[in-house]
Amino acid sequence: MKQPNDVFNDLQARVSDLFKNSPAKDVERNVKAMLSQGFSKLDLVTREEFDTQTQVLVRTRARLEELERRVAELEQKLPLTQTP
Repeated sequence: MKQPNDVFNDLQARVSDLFKNSPAKDVERNVKAMLSQGFSKLDLVTREEFDTQTQVLVRTRARLEELERRVAELEQKLPLTQTP
C-alpha cells in the first residue's frame, strides 16, 4: 500500500511530465516564484528551529518550577529564623 506522500509525489511527477513542454510550465514557475517571495516575507521558522525552541521552553519551565519550589521552601523557613 502506498503512503500518502508516495501518492502525492507520483501525482506531482506525472503532472510535471505533462507540463514539461507546455506554457503551463511557465505558469508553474511563476506561481512557485510568487509563493517563494510571499513565504520569504512571512516570519516563519523551520520545523527544526521550532522543535529546538520547544525543547528549550520545556527545560526552562522545569527550571522555573524548581526555583519556585525552592523559593517557597525558603519563604516558609524565613519567619522561623527572624526575631522581632
